[in-house]
Amino acid sequence: MATINNLFIDQGATFSVNIQVFDREGIPLNIAGYNANAQIRKSYSSANAAATFTANVSNPANGTVTLSLTASQTTSLKYGRYLYDLTLDTGTVILRASEGIVTVYPQITK
Repeated sequence: MATINNLFIDQGATFSVNIQVFDREGIPLNIAGYNANAQIRKSYSSANAAATFTANVSNPANGTVTLSLTASQTTSLKYGRYLYDLTLDTGTVILRASEGIVTVYPQITK
């Protein structure tokens, strides 16, 4: 089961967060050989992603994935609440590692 990690994004700013993936015993999962994918959508039934994270397995032995968005990507997000999830994929195994609510705070200075 995916862990819940809610994210908070400032519209118009560069965004980056590290998410650590654990096994059922709470030990960091070795995710060497996995590819990471993550998207933001307005709702579970949204046909299109509002944004796609750049998702990198940054420390495989420690189970760490880095999700990031450029300032241009966060500018294009309307402020409000969204949903996201992070999946890890080996080509044969797909693991949903994290999910949660994304809150985008509006930009004032432009």
